[in-house]
Amino acid sequence: MKQKFDIIRSSCVPLQLENVDTDQIIPARYLKTTSREGFGDLLFRDWRYREDGMLNEDFVLNNPIYKGEILVTGKNFGNGSSREHAAWAIADYGFRVVISSFFADIHKQNELNNFVLPVVVSEGFLASLFASISENPQTEVVVNLPEQTVTNIANGETERFEINGYKKYCLMNGLDDIDFLVQNRDKVEEYEVGRK
Repeated sequence: MKQKFDIIRSSCVPLQLENVDTDQIIPARYLKTTSREGFGDLLFRDWRYREDGMLNEDFVLNNPIYKGEILVTGKNFGNGSSREHAAWAIADYGFRVVISSFFADIHKQNELNNFVLPVVVSEGFLASLFASISENPQTEVVVNLPEQTVTNIANGETERFEINGYKKYCLMNGLDDIDFLVQNRDKVEEYEVGRK
């Protein structure tokens, strides 16, 4: 899942639902493993499949006209329990960016820790983006992490988004928290020596 993040240009998968909680993202019955692999198949499991195990053709992830590395979803995404498995499932499915007007704080951090960029936009921008995708499922969005902008190519609308400077650096350099510490080991050791 570790990969450097710069500029993503992609079509989108629109999940036009609000208050999507982590149990809907990845049901609790799949949380017994600590390996991050294979969770993409379980993303939105209870919505993607019917009770008989057959695909639910009405669910957006099963609609072949929608594809891409960007998930666009309604406000209050990732509320509920703090399970990191939800971010694992999003990343393993292949999404690099999730766009919403509001994220639950812990889920937002879990996405960042798993090299998925949560982009917070205004409700107006989000509504306009959903409308563009509805009109043309191939609508592309450009997410520019260095500039901290997101642009709807269909209508040219652009918004800036906020991101913690440390997390931005880590994403742009493909580093998790441990990698960052290892990269700065000499500084840590120098600091420790100075404290003695």
